[in-house]
Amino acid sequence: MQKVLFILGELDDDDLDWIIHTATQERVAANTVLIREGDPIDALYIVLEGKLIVSVEAMGGKEIAQLSSGEVVGEMSFVDSRPPSATVRALEDSVLLSIPRHQLADKLYLDVGFASRFYRALAVFLSDRLRGTVSRLGYGKESPFDEANYVKQGFSPDVLDNLELAGTRFDWLLRRLRNNVGDSSEESLSQRSN
Repeated sequence: MQKVLFILGELDDDDLDWIIHTATQERVAANTVLIREGDPIDALYIVLEGKLIVSVEAMGGKEIAQLSSGEVVGEMSFVDSRPPSATVRALEDSVLLSIPRHQLADKLYLDVGFASRFYRALAVFLSDRLRGTVSRLGYGKESPFDEANYVKQGFSPDVLDNLELAGTRFDWLLRRLRNNVGDSSEESLSQRSN
């Protein structure tokens, strides 16, 4: 769950309220393709429940990662406006929070404070992902997510404080979304082509 913590740790309560009111919960059936490599996407996703598999065609469709609760999906395509470089498929029935790309882009354009916090969060998030990738390739030592390892890796106390707050915010986000389960904001993706 550590990935969404980087984002929630930087955003403030008003930002989180905007996300809750703008995003929709999407139920994704097992084996549903959420993102297809090379096809444009129109949302940024946060995994609330379930597991997703990431694969790339260049490796013969081989699985390169599994994503679970708290992971963010589609952020690279959002940042650079290029089609996804991987396919993401539901390994099991999953629930996602879908933030429409055009609404997020409008919010970032109109709200400089939100934009500053959001892009800083993405920068920290992507930096952590790159460090993890470099480590898995054998160029460093991969460490599990815990405060002691992050202190050793040079994360500032401010980032660590934000991560603690973010964990609380993610739990709060999940509780608020569960209370809205009957709302019309929930959408099913089981009809998506596999």
